Amino acid sequence: MALLNFKKRDSGAGQPVNPQVEAFLQGYSIEVMPRTAEKVADFRDLLPAGTRVYIAHIEGTPIEDMVATAKRINAEGFPVMPHFPARIIKDEATLADWIARYQGEADVKQALMLAGGVAKPHGDFHSSMQLLETGLFDKAGFTSLHVAGHPEGNKDIDPDGSTKNVAEALQWKQKFSERTDAKMALATQFAFEAKPIIEWANSVKDAGVDIPIHIGIAGPAKLQTLIKFAIACGVGPSLKVLQKRAMDVSKLLLPYEPNDVVAELAAYKAENPDFNITNVHFFPLGGIKTNATWAINNGGASAKPVNS
Repeated sequence: MALLNFKKRDSGAGQPVNPQVEAFLQGYSIEVMPRTAEKVADFRDLLPAGTRVYIAHIEGTPIEDMVATAKRINAEGFPVMPHFPARIIKDEATLADWIARYQGEADVKQALMLAGGVAKPHGDFHSSMQLLETGLFDKAGFTSLHVAGHPEGNKDIDPDGSTKNVAEALQWKQKFSERTDAKMALATQFAFEAKPIIEWANSVKDAGVDIPIHIGIAGPAKLQTLIKFAIACGVGPSLKVLQKRAMDVSKLLLPYEPNDVVAELAAYKAENPDFNITNVHFFPLGGIKTNATWAINNGGASAKPVNS
């Protein structure tokens, strides 16, 4: 690989920006919850213009809080994509009500469909595919419909440790993408190692699925925080990256940063422009401001906040 030409960071830190990383972070998205969003005085101080903000819907969060958060972030100029977790939605009437509230009160036109991390469904739905099959999102004119991707499999979907059900679901989603006018993408769970991510993304493409991939990346955080979330979210093989780091006393107390995984993916993307990972989606496990600051310091013009 040729030596890279670096340039100074726009942040003024005097450190170089990797141009491949700068290109890779163009159009990145970030995930928030109502309680974490409350800690941010103004998202324009942290995020580039047009950044998509996902709003995670955790079991027990009132829909009123979700809609209020969407309204606030939309008013600051950022397109909002709320989660629709199938297993906490009681029935089609509830789904229709949520869609109407988001549209009517917060001008939402995008949605992320996922099963949701609940063992027992609260009502009629147990999968993202059932939500899509209602036709309510197309009827409401949603412009973007994202679904979940799992670079390291998902034991909730495939308890036997295989990828059979996940693979079948991807084929279904591919067929759905061909009959909807909405733009679709796979927003994935986070992982910590580039090579398995690349292999998975290429296998998805080889299987005939051409839905763009927005790869999940865990933002900077304390090591113990990341390990806790990784175990809770079912992150698989790449968890060993964190475990290896935990064994290194010199790094144990230092916060984890996604420099290596992002740089490796960015380099692969630069060498393979048709690579189906098109965007980065950040999980700000160490805080929204911490994650945005890392992006600003590493992303150059691609991460320059609105208020800068």
